[in-house]
Amino acid sequence: MQFATIQEAHDFLEQHPQVRLIELFLIDANGVPRGKLLHREELLAVYQNGRPLPSSILALTINGEDVEETGLVWDVADTDCWTYPLPGSLCLQPWRSQPTGQLQVSMHPTQGLPASPADPRHVLVQVIERLKADGYHPVMAVELEFYLLDQQRDANGRPQPARQMNGERPQAPQVYGVAELEQLQPFLDDLYAACEAQGLPVRTAISEFAPGQLELTLEHRFDALQAIDEGVRYKRLVKGVANQHGLQACFMAKPFGDQSGSGMHLHVSLADAQGNNLYASEEPTGTPLLCHSIGGMLATLLDSLAIFCPNANSFRRFQANSYAPLAKNWGVNNRTVSLRVPGGPANSRHIEHRICGADANPYLAAAAVLAGIHLGIRQQIDPGAPIEGNGYAQATEFLPTDWLSALRALEHSSWAREALGAEFIKVFLAIKHAEYRQFMGEVGEQDWRWYLSQA
Repeated sequence: MQFATIQEAHDFLEQHPQVRLIELFLIDANGVPRGKLLHREELLAVYQNGRPLPSSILALTINGEDVEETGLVWDVADTDCWTYPLPGSLCLQPWRSQPTGQLQVSMHPTQGLPASPADPRHVLVQVIERLKADGYHPVMAVELEFYLLDQQRDANGRPQPARQMNGERPQAPQVYGVAELEQLQPFLDDLYAACEAQGLPVRTAISEFAPGQLELTLEHRFDALQAIDEGVRYKRLVKGVANQHGLQACFMAKPFGDQSGSGMHLHVSLADAQGNNLYASEEPTGTPLLCHSIGGMLATLLDSLAIFCPNANSFRRFQANSYAPLAKNWGVNNRTVSLRVPGGPANSRHIEHRICGADANPYLAAAAVLAGIHLGIRQQIDPGAPIEGNGYAQATEFLPTDWLSALRALEHSSWAREALGAEFIKVFLAIKHAEYRQFMGEVGEQDWRWYLSQA
């Protein structure tokens, strides 16, 4: 684990004398940023000595409630665990009303015990290091879809797409519509400016397949850890800029039953130490290494599903003819399958992993993808023939469509415990089982509408 040098802090403070506050955060199991708001005078001490955070910060549900079964709360007296700054993460938050800095931290491998094995970024680091030890350098990029919503609900208390510059609320999908992007120009201008200020390589903006749904692409990185760090910080930034505009950026997997879900597509290839693409081939299906990588991802797909789809709502996204995957399959230049090999020049050959919802933790999703790839390479797993044509119509081995089945598959997976760490799996499952119990114990509008007078 590499941490930042104190020179970064000295340079930042010198360049930004107006900054009085710094948001310090780490990413928990749900992908939620949690931390503290520090004063300027506290920054250097974080770089010199680290910053303690309670062990329970990595034992929280998505609602921020302690999960005692993780072993990170009362069993260890909610002890302080030391975190340290990540290189390149100290930057401005341009959307704040007052000049504010931002600093991402991660648990120290030893000083951060007992919480460090539950740090999602640690899980990814360990998977990447094992790949590199075998001569494979993962190259990745993150694509995140999201909805831009009003902070004000509709007359029925339901979320609704944000109004455009012309005052109208979008009603039709208008996928790839350029007029829709023009109507969001003030938001997009500030979003691009904030990304530039934070050094995030955001590129193409797309109006996606639902009213108010957007996607902005992030450039691929030779350093997969850097790519995922940037994906995490981009998500934080989008929410901050949206809030600045009086809007809400929603990364739920399926916020509307009758509209498209939001996914997180992970683009991945493997390179050698010099950066040469080991998947590169004139053949559309790539090299044998690419095929074995797909074989490994398919073989571990069910074991990983609770990480790719970590919430009850995640599974509402899986619907036929919705551009969300339904089955264990792959194809070339085919958006109806779970694992897609895009077209393009030979040296651009890579795999697009299309299973994750936008609600997945990018660190954990990337770790599961790369660990599956590693298994496929080591065992030379044959993925079978690629799907040609409509993958929905040809599906034979479907993914589970309920949360509990996915959790049980992860719980019984010896591969996941070995690849992602037994201590992490224990904590993650404890959190998710607690959330499952709470979710299933809550009675709401649909229960009343279906059963109140009929049962």
